[in-house]
Amino acid sequence: MTLSSFYLIYSLWLLSPCERRTEPVTLDSDVNKTRTLLIDSPQSRKQRRDQTAEPSKYSFFSEEELKSLKSDYETGGLEKVTPLIQSKVKELDNTELNIAVTGETGAGKSTFINAMRELLSGDEGAAETGTTEITMEPTGYKHPNLPNVKLWDLPGIGTKRFPADKYLREMKFKRYDFFIIISHCRFTENDVKLAKGIKRLGKNFYFIRSKIDNDLRSMRKERRKFNEEEELEKIRSHCVRSLEEAEIQSPSVFLISNFDLNLYDFNLLNAALEDDLPSIKKSVYILALPNLNLEIVQRKKEVLKKRVWMLAALSGALGAVPVPGFSLGCDIGILIGGIIYFRKCLCLDDASLQRLANRAGKPVEDLKAVVKTPLVGEITPDIINRLSWGVAAVAISALELALDIIPVIGSIFGAGSSFLMTYKLLSGALDDLTENAQRVVKAAFDTD
Repeated sequence: MTLSSFYLIYSLWLLSPCERRTEPVTLDSDVNKTRTLLIDSPQSRKQRRDQTAEPSKYSFFSEEELKSLKSDYETGGLEKVTPLIQSKVKELDNTELNIAVTGETGAGKSTFINAMRELLSGDEGAAETGTTEITMEPTGYKHPNLPNVKLWDLPGIGTKRFPADKYLREMKFKRYDFFIIISHCRFTENDVKLAKGIKRLGKNFYFIRSKIDNDLRSMRKERRKFNEEEELEKIRSHCVRSLEEAEIQSPSVFLISNFDLNLYDFNLLNAALEDDLPSIKKSVYILALPNLNLEIVQRKKEVLKKRVWMLAALSGALGAVPVPGFSLGCDIGILIGGIIYFRKCLCLDDASLQRLANRAGKPVEDLKAVVKTPLVGEITPDIINRLSWGVAAVAISALELALDIIPVIGSIFGAGSSFLMTYKLLSGALDDLTENAQRVVKAAFDTD
């Protein structure tokens, strides 16, 4: 078995939904050395799913597109697959995500929108907050780093200005990808009407019970004995039961503190949204999340990793553009553009660091002090050259490439040094930036 044949066969195995063998398979010595791969046994299914199924979720290509990539490469090489890859990268950059945040007046809609954008009330561009109805029409607030992501602050339902029976039509509900219905006490008849109307449109909705921190604080003052987990479960069960009694089937209810999203059910909300969104919009949502914990940073890395092979393939197809002082055989424009995008999504730019510092109540200097990579400054050919010294000796293993689910992996691997060098440089840069983003999160929230 040749090296490229192994890559192609193994990647096809990962992408294929057909029945697989359950015993270990030993590949022959043509792959430099013998490798033993653990296949789908009941005992190892979870481990294999963690390693392979999750990356495949973010491959961004449909089954038909994957077949087209392989077929086109076999007949025309990298030049023939370049248009589809360029189109997919453009689609990733331009995909819009519109999130509607609605509920009754005073529920905390605007505060939630600000928290998702890492802004405080009063910050430039923040949604205006207050105890009375402030939002008079649907207002879209762009994500500070990803302008194609908008959180829409909808007026409170059930007011004289916006009665429930006219609300769905006037809010133009078809424009939104999904809905978050927020209540700060019990979910009301208007919330139920809203949910049923959204369901008729074939859209997903999620109930958020906000201001949980206020409720728990009051309980602690009133009671000598207090079990937070038990109280949270009581609140959650009461919300679910009330909605089920109103004929909302299997309602998804999440307990949230707008002032500390790391607490309570925020990660559960994200997991539910990820399961429901289509692949590309799911990736956009993950990249738009504030860096509140290490899990979010890791999820962003997994999404960004899916871009690496596409950018490397474009570099291999376009060839190297001569740049003074830059001797590597790859496209420096693609490299720099990729690194800047990674940096922005991982919230390592100055504006993102300042927003995080404000939310965490830390001096921004404390966060910047733990950033040790030169990739947060101007990306010059000299920095790229220095980065290459660290990855030049890094071998790209068959398993690593296969786990990235590169659709035409066997063929592209042999496409030339431009693909390999770009792949190694972008992978190394993503690893470096991710490590720095993790250090920033630890410094911001005093976590290990």
